[in-house]
Amino acid sequence: MTEPTAFALYLDFDGTLVEIAPKPDQVRVDPALAPALERLRARLGGALAIVTGRPIGVIDDFLAPARFDVAGLHGVERRVDGVVSGGSAADHPALRAQVPALHAAVAPLEHVLIEDKGASVAVHWRLATPSDAAAAEEAVKAAAAGLGADYRLQLGKAVGEIVPASATKGHAIRALAENPPYADRRAIFLGDDLTDEKAFAVVNEHGGVSVRIGGAETIAARRLTDPEDVRRLLYAWADGAAIDPDALPPA
Repeated sequence: MTEPTAFALYLDFDGTLVEIAPKPDQVRVDPALAPALERLRARLGGALAIVTGRPIGVIDDFLAPARFDVAGLHGVERRVDGVVSGGSAADHPALRAQVPALHAAVAPLEHVLIEDKGASVAVHWRLATPSDAAAAEEAVKAAAAGLGADYRLQLGKAVGEIVPASATKGHAIRALAENPPYADRRAIFLGDDLTDEKAFAVVNEHGGVSVRIGGAETIAARRLTDPEDVRRLLYAWADGAAIDPDALPPA
């Protein structure tokens, strides 16, 4: 049996560990999740990180009182072993200057939300009518285009987010994997969205195991059905079941 410490586990949050909610702040977290992740982290010798578009502080709030290594804002900010780097809003004056215009552009649209994360900005239209959703998408595309090559737009499930051009979950995993306790381990990454495909590519390139949550087309090698399926797997691993990601269903 492969030793657990041969693996490094990277986990998306929304749509992977928890079900996607109508609004970002309405996510419900299974009370058993954080304690199970703490047990699993110990079993992996510390090599467990949340890799997410959320800010580190939001992940902390959802998983309190536990604190995990986190690559937040698609890797713009990172916390490893309690040390935080990157993610300051002050480092992104051009983006900050665009935010008021983006607010004005979507203000007439019903059920369109702006999630301002400081170093990135997301526009959500999950609850909007098709016409307002289309208008919201065009507004965030226009804002991203106005920022030039230093920023890019990434589209997900009823969301468009403007992030620094260098920020992807793939870059985040590469950065984490360069240092202990993640170095020299086989990566496992679980994610559910278009933004996770870049991370799947990095994991696949280095012989790891990529796992897509849900039924969408993917380059991931393996697949789980939904967050409940993910939690069932992680809880089993946390409590001593064999960690064998190659045995998961193929994508």
